[in-house]
Parts: sequence; structure tokens; C-alpha cells
Amino acid sequence: MIDRLKFFLSVYSLPLIAFVIVVFIWQILSNLGVFQTWLLPPPTMIIKELYYSKSFLLEHTFTTATEILLGLCLAIIFGTIIGFLMSSYKFFERSILPYVIASQVIPIFALAPLLIVWFGAGLISKIIVVFLISFFPIVIGVFDGLSKRSNDMENMLKTMGANNFQIFNILKINLALPSFFSGLKVASVSSVIGAVVAEWIGSKSGLGWIMKVSGPLFQTERVFASIVILSIFASILFLVVKFLENKLVKG
Repeated sequence: MIDRLKFFLSVYSLPLIAFVIVVFIWQILSNLGVFQTWLLPPPTMIIKELYYSKSFLLEHTFTTATEILLGLCLAIIFGTIIGFLMSSYKFFERSILPYVIASQVIPIFALAPLLIVWFGAGLISKIIVVFLISFFPIVIGVFDGLSKRSNDMENMLKTMGANNFQIFNILKINLALPSFFSGLKVASVSSVIGAVVAEWIGSKSGLGWIMKVSGPLFQTERVFASIVILSIFASILFLVVKFLENKLVKG
């Protein structure tokens, strides 16, 4: 228990101290009038906004979280399937990989308005945007991971009578997990960006929509409150993936 506490302090103490220092300086400069509150609200205003508008913000957080989780789940499912097929069949890799890359070349700001026209400003268009942003790192992570080989281990398993399925289950999956989780960590953070972009372009709810409508009204404390919630949500997603990686990946 003591060792875990020491590890936690060694890993998180410096970022936490840096955060406290930045917030403290930010608050002091705001109190001295260096920043106009409508331009850059002090931390105390943001905290008050989080408290007094908690019901309003929670409702829109639920909308954004739904878009993120559904889009990310679809990206994991289809990204894993396509990454597996690409690593298993060379003709499939040559046929699909250019389109997987092309899906990331098209700017999402150019594609999102079309998706909203095709699918409406509801939930479906937001999920598709999140999916498109999260899809690529998962596909590449699975593809690269399953492409790794350990000939010595494979030969040893074959001499022990293992068939192809057993070799895949025992060896290849374990070799692929680090790359898969690396892609998933990137996707978990980028999915939040995708949801905000989709809501910014066309939506009637969500934290991205709040940021869009609050900025022109100079409600910057509400914009920053939304940013704080999105940052916390992205951090939680990342930490969940990291936790699963620590549990499943054998060093």
C-alpha cells in the first residue's frame, strides 16, 4: 500500500503542483485586473458556473457523453474487424488501406456539414463524426499489432501441437495488445474532439453547442466550464483505457 502511494505521488504530484500554481497565478492576475473577466474569467467564476449551472451542464454532458461512447464503441468494433482482416489477408490490406488513410485526409470540418445534411442534426450524424475520428488509430493499432511476429514462439507452440487458432489466441493477441491500446488511447481522446466539432457545426444540445452559443454572448465562464467538463471526461476515458491496458497487457 505504501509503495503504491509513493508511486502515485511520484507520478501525479508534479502535474498536480503545476496545475495548482497555474490556477493560483491565474486567479491573482484576474484579481489585479490584468484580465477582463468577460475575456478570461478567473477560476472562481468558472467554479461558480459549474456549481450554479450544474443541472444545465449535466444535461448537455449526458448528450455529448452518449455521442462519444457510441461512436467510440463502433470505432472499436469495426476498427478491430478491419485491422484483423488487413493483417490476415494481403489483398484486403491493399484494397482497404488507401481508403482508411483517405478517411483521415478529408478535413472533418468539411465533412461534418455534409453528414448533418444527409443524416440530420440529431444523434446519428454526431456518432458518425466521432466514429470517423476514432476509427483510424484503432485500425492501425490492431493492424500493426497483429502484424508482429515471433517465429521462435510460433515454432515452439507448433512443436507442442498447437493449431493456428491456439497460436493466434495465445501468442498473436498478446503481441497485438500493446499496439491496440496505444491506438485506443489516442482514439479515446480524439473522440471527445470529434463530438465537439460535430456539435459546433450543427446541433441543438451538447457541450460543444454550449460553447458555440455562449461565446458570442460573452458568457466565457460557461465556455470554460464546458471545457473543464470535456477535459475531465477525456481524462477519465484515457485512464480507463490505461487501467485496462495495465490489467491485460503482460509486460
